[in-house]
Amino acid sequence: MAVLIDTPVWPFRGRRWSHLVSDVSHAELHAFAEQALGIPRRAFQGDHYDVPEELYDRAVAAGAEAVGCRELLQRLLAAGLRVRKARKAG
Repeated sequence: MAVLIDTPVWPFRGRRWSHLVSDVSHAELHAFAEQALGIPRRAFQGDHYDVPEELYDRAVAAGAEAVGCRELLQRLLAAGLRVRKARKAG
């Protein structure tokens, strides 16, 4: 299993969040998010799940590998699973 989670440092709506990704497949990521954390598939953000700080320790205990945000991005890119946002014409 290669599910990765970065440190919950990303602020949004008064909470801090982590990113949960897989460097193997989206199927692996969906299964982990639902089975280990109870996060529904509708919360998928194209290539990751946003995980609130209070679920971080649970994700790591369930087998997610804790990594820094740069390593998470590098491994996601290397796996070819990174979804880039479209640029606005302007």
